[in-house]
Amino acid sequence: MTTAPIVLVPGFWLGAWAWDEVAAALRADGHHVTAVTLPGLESVDADRSATTISDHVDAICEAVSAEGAPVVLAVHSGTGFAGYAASDRVPERIAAIVYVDSGPGKGTIDPDFEGVEQPFDWKAIQDEENLDGLSEEQKETFRQRALPMPGGVLRGSLELTNDARRDIPGTVICTAYTSEQVKAYAKEHDPAWLAGLAELRDVTWVDLPTSHWPMWSRPRELAEILGDVAKAHAPRA
Repeated sequence: MTTAPIVLVPGFWLGAWAWDEVAAALRADGHHVTAVTLPGLESVDADRSATTISDHVDAICEAVSAEGAPVVLAVHSGTGFAGYAASDRVPERIAAIVYVDSGPGKGTIDPDFEGVEQPFDWKAIQDEENLDGLSEEQKETFRQRALPMPGGVLRGSLELTNDARRDIPGTVICTAYTSEQVKAYAKEHDPAWLAGLAELRDVTWVDLPTSHWPMWSRPRELAEILGDVAKAHAPRA
């Protein structure tokens, strides 16, 4: 089976391991998959003091450029900022982008954050995020393996200059909220994490009701969606 290579990028606090179930399902279906751990999230001892959002963009660009054909780039949650910036840098290497409970972010994630790193706060996760479908074991793994986010990623901003990014097909998978809720929120509040939506010329919306972490709560269904996008963007012979 010929399909586009798939590059999986986790959201905040997570490494490539977060995609293990999805990656395994995709590989079992014949897909070529690479999961990425972004700089500063390699280990609890990693030096996060100098890590910037440009470093995250560079890591994504390196991963997609290493593949032999344009990829399907899947980004989760806050990594939509770095993923969208990567599409500005190397649009010719990205066949499609899938925003997993995420969006094409522009601007700064948290301009007021001043610390070296943002610690993982489980209470805030419980209070603010959708955890539907996550088992107690998955929640415990999350708590045990989550790492602080580099502060430079949160307060950094990037200039987007390449209009070609707007032509890359985008798929927005809505899990914690419905696509209609996300569209209404984007229109009413224009949040930074959805700021690039209005620029994109080809957007497909998919509803997958579950937690904010569908790679854990509905991994098979998420893998099927990603696989379908990869098949639709297979390299031309």
